[in-house]
Amino acid sequence: MNKVIFPIVTLIGFLSLVMLYLAGAGYSGGSFELSQAFTLLRYAALLGITGTALVIFYLLWQRPAGIQVFVLFLSALAGLTAFYLPYRQQQIARTVPPIHDITTSIENPPAFVAIAPLRASAPNPAEYLGGETSELQRQFYPDIMTRVYIQSPDEVFAAVTEVAQEMGWEIVDADNAEGRVEATVTTKWFGFKDDVVVRMVSGTANSTVLDVRSKSRVGRSDIGVNANRIRDFITRLNSKLGMD
Repeated sequence: MNKVIFPIVTLIGFLSLVMLYLAGAGYSGGSFELSQAFTLLRYAALLGITGTALVIFYLLWQRPAGIQVFVLFLSALAGLTAFYLPYRQQQIARTVPPIHDITTSIENPPAFVAIAPLRASAPNPAEYLGGETSELQRQFYPDIMTRVYIQSPDEVFAAVTEVAQEMGWEIVDADNAEGRVEATVTTKWFGFKDDVVVRMVSGTANSTVLDVRSKSRVGRSDIGVNANRIRDFITRLNSKLGMD
């Protein structure tokens, strides 16, 4: 019986990790709809924690030794990974607002121009909706606001372009004359595409007023990704311009 039970117990953990991978790869590759991918994700998490529990039970019951213990350890690790990643995302989602469009200027958010046609078929429109989105951003992300730099727009534009490239953004348009940089960011696992626009206008004494907007193409909640992206961008830009 042990020859039958051992393979089954070990297989469950590895299978859950495969399901976890397929959820993201299947969606990014176009094989799954988003709802199907999330369903597979939930099943992977459930299978993962079940597999880990079975491994613990098997260890206490059979008390294996040698290579079997090592294989069981790897299976439990795979199961815990398949459970933890979706669980962690769910926990983060509970602490952030269900919005996906973040901007440093709620009253006058930068508009997508070159990227607008790329979002034509996206579930989330390019336009800024305001309303509840604005109110939730004020409540949860009060630190995300317009920035003013003492450097000229040309200097800031060059720094913005460099930082965008360093962060791995795909620059769609960089128009110095209009003071606008637009880029697309693709997540590694699910291949979600978020769009970013940076606007720079002249301020007093040749300073630069800068605003950033980051918006997801799909999904109601971005799990805080867009806000964190803007924060990271501003931190890097400040460092590049010597404004730490």
